[in-house]
Amino acid sequence: MERVVITGMGIISPLGFSLDDYWSALESGRSGIGPLTRFDNTDYRTTIAAEVKDFDGADYLDAKDARRLPPFIQYAVAAAGLALEDGALPRGSFDPNRGGVIVGSGIGGLDIIEAQHEILRTKGPKRVSPFFVPHEIINMAPGKISIDFDLRGPNAAAVTACATGNHAIGQAYHVVSRGEADFILAGGTEAAITPLSFAGFCSMKAMSTRNDEPTSASRPFDLTRDGFVMGEGAGVLVLESLTHAGDRDARIYGEVVGFGMSSDSFDIVSPPEDGGGAARSMQAAIDAANITPADVSYINAHGTSTPIGDVAETNAIKAVFGDGAGGVAISSTKSLTGHLLGAAGAIELIAAVQAIERQRIPPTVNLNTPDPVCDLDYVPNVARDADIEYAMSNAFGFGGHNTSIIARRWHD
Repeated sequence: MERVVITGMGIISPLGFSLDDYWSALESGRSGIGPLTRFDNTDYRTTIAAEVKDFDGADYLDAKDARRLPPFIQYAVAAAGLALEDGALPRGSFDPNRGGVIVGSGIGGLDIIEAQHEILRTKGPKRVSPFFVPHEIINMAPGKISIDFDLRGPNAAAVTACATGNHAIGQAYHVVSRGEADFILAGGTEAAITPLSFAGFCSMKAMSTRNDEPTSASRPFDLTRDGFVMGEGAGVLVLESLTHAGDRDARIYGEVVGFGMSSDSFDIVSPPEDGGGAARSMQAAIDAANITPADVSYINAHGTSTPIGDVAETNAIKAVFGDGAGGVAISSTKSLTGHLLGAAGAIELIAAVQAIERQRIPPTVNLNTPDPVCDLDYVPNVARDADIEYAMSNAFGFGGHNTSIIARRWHD
């Protein structure tokens, strides 16, 4: 089996489009959440979001694609290009048959569906765009990445709601470890800040209604939390075999050593309060990494700021870490980025890998009134220096999908 290392990372996020900007915002507690600007929100319960700002697709794609492609594909291609650039893998420098893409999305081109349905309703079927189907299907994100960067190896899309990014990365980890590719671009992308999506989540009463104070609306593990804040963007990582990375003397950020997944088998949207499914995914990742819970010193939590979810994850951590649960540092970067749904796992693994590299833990902001039931160390409000050898990143999705990834500090 091949060892799998991370040699490049690319991000399009509400906190910026570079790793330095992203980390600087996380470390300093600068929020990407603000008033919703994408559409008229007069009749909506929630009017805040973590939008990607000042993104110009023409900076990353050709002019025609920048005009035509929906944002979730544009974000994916942009993040993939940034990851390849960061990993020093320009087109033509690798065997294209040994490079692949596994990038998913929880929702995909919902904006295209909404727009084309309106055209169908008002103008008839002959006016529906011939690009409608290829632009709304989720697998077009990895498909377009493979076309733009000439990657002819394994190509797939994961679709597991908010666990999507982690499932894509976990699948890529297994593909590379089995020797089926030299490297895989892996991650998630999402652009679901649309009228219909927002209306659906509002009807579920899943999102925060702290509309007058956007930057403090996402407050994971706080007693006064009232729901998540929707975000958008993409995160893509280069997962590469150590052999291939060594042959080209690549810079290595860290090593992926464990991936675990499970199902709650409980409810279509809510986890069980005991966090049993999440505990099984965390334990599976620990077992795959051949370590003990005591070896994990940082967890980037799923931590969505929902009343039930944060309790369930806390209970899951207690179940896995036992008496040592109070000694592991935990933070939810969703307090700053909002919840990127299918892209959440990818950008949060990037945060965890940067935490390992910098030996510093980003904070959970807005944690001012601790929930007595959520009584672990969530690194409230201020970043912290730490000795991190192993970090875990959790992502859980509607349908009861649970995923956990463990990364290890790289030692030359």
